[in-house]
Amino acid sequence: MVTIRLSRGGAKKRPFYHIIVADGRNKRDGRHIERLGYFNPLATPNEIAFNIDNERYAYWLSVGAQPSDRVTQLVKSHPAAA
Repeated sequence: MVTIRLSRGGAKKRPFYHIIVADGRNKRDGRHIERLGYFNPLATPNEIAFNIDNERYAYWLSVGAQPSDRVTQLVKSHPAAA
């Protein structure tokens, strides 16, 4: 199944996540199909904490991709970005 999930990047104790579309059988930080945006949980007030390409997100949902619980929560909590 194709999933929309987070892939971790960044340094130790400084997480940064890419929102990716990947085959569910691949590793968390492994191969992905497309990168849709990012989430920075440690963003300062003058930085953008969450960004996603709404058109591509809607497309992947329309073809049957399943978002992870955390991605769904992020999209709902940041309505300006989604």
